[in-house]
Amino acid sequence: MKVIVVGSSHGGYEAVRGMLLENPEAEIQWYERGDFISFLSCGMELYLEGTVKDVNTVAYETVENAEKDGVHVFVQQEIASIDEKNKSVHVKNLADGSERDESYDKLILAIGATPRRLDIPGKDLENLYAMRGRNWAIKLKQKMVDPDLKHVFVIGSGYIGIEAAEAFAKAGKEVTIVDHNPRLLGNYLDSEFTDKLTQEFKENGVNFVGSVNVAEFVGEDGKVKAVKTDQGTFDAELVVETAGVIPNTSLVEGLLDLDERGRIKIDEHQETSVKDIYAVGDATKVPYAPTGELSSIALASNARRQGRTAAANAAGRELKMTAVSGSSALSVFNYHFASTGVKQDTQEKCGVTNAQSVLVEDWAVPAFVSEEAGNAKVYFKITFDPTDGRILGGQIMSTRDVTANINTISFAIQQKATVYDLAYADFFFQPGFDRPWNIMNDAAQEAVRQLNK
Repeated sequence: MKVIVVGSSHGGYEAVRGMLLENPEAEIQWYERGDFISFLSCGMELYLEGTVKDVNTVAYETVENAEKDGVHVFVQQEIASIDEKNKSVHVKNLADGSERDESYDKLILAIGATPRRLDIPGKDLENLYAMRGRNWAIKLKQKMVDPDLKHVFVIGSGYIGIEAAEAFAKAGKEVTIVDHNPRLLGNYLDSEFTDKLTQEFKENGVNFVGSVNVAEFVGEDGKVKAVKTDQGTFDAELVVETAGVIPNTSLVEGLLDLDERGRIKIDEHQETSVKDIYAVGDATKVPYAPTGELSSIALASNARRQGRTAAANAAGRELKMTAVSGSSALSVFNYHFASTGVKQDTQEKCGVTNAQSVLVEDWAVPAFVSEEAGNAKVYFKITFDPTDGRILGGQIMSTRDVTANINTISFAIQQKATVYDLAYADFFFQPGFDRPWNIMNDAAQEAVRQLNK
């Protein structure tokens, strides 16, 4: 069997590793348009802040290691077209200009998405950056030590924008972050959490402005110097655009069935509308556990599950993609937070209209343990269906890292567990680690009281 995998990020990497596990005898060809495979954009902040010193280590894989395992890796080689009838792809070698055709038995597409850029006056100015991929990581790192850079303007307050804003603030730059959303991280957390994080940003020199429309990039000598918005003009020698992504699916237009947003339609086995062609990653949707519907959730963890699922099915073993809840976590200056599933403030976007929530605030460990010894306040919110108590989502935040609790909530959602199940669930107790009742127990017990009124 000959398998071609296109794309080397999370989904592509996992498809390759999965195929090696499922069918070690398969011939695997792995294609990457760039000159570096398997870069982790989600690890970019660690590099920008100096936690990771070498940008080349922010990757799952190396060409040498993959080839040692028998994978044929092709960098700077682009899949220009697909001939589904003859089961072949047309390859362009970007390094030497040569072209060729390659046959396949199974084709796995991990073609991902590209950063959305604003189509406004000044869009062609210099110093308008994205924050995705190794090349942008290197450019951003260079800007962080540029003595002439004073003002950084970040568009978008999702995870990527937050990471950019924090990294440049720690580098001593004046940072403004804006968003269409009235709340910072508004798609990830409810207002009880985002209010605290907005204040945390302010205390660390980052100005957040919500409900903003960016109108123009103002330039001088071909370089950006300011940004005009409907809420004023902001100085900016560097703009970082993190206003979402768009599916990178031009390769398969007219070949595969796409949805209204240009994402590739797939079945529960990751197979597309064309037999023996599979798709994974940000160019697709995933099954959303809280509702049972499909949703667009661009997370590395989802892409890797899809990659493993595609590999299994391509190898002949039936495997359905696991329903996910959109679980994620991040650190913002002194706070650590995580969330999963449905949020109270954004439930309608998920197709939910009657969710109910309980917010609990308590100490991470018994109160006799001082803050100097590591104790901290924890804020936890659980969201559930009031008709049957089924858990739909959870959010947690503290200056102590308690984010792993959200993995429990994610699994509870996947298993269709209820607040009745969680109220007296068995969690360990040791005073240095937790309380006799874990904060998830407390929240679920309060939810049960509300449901039993």
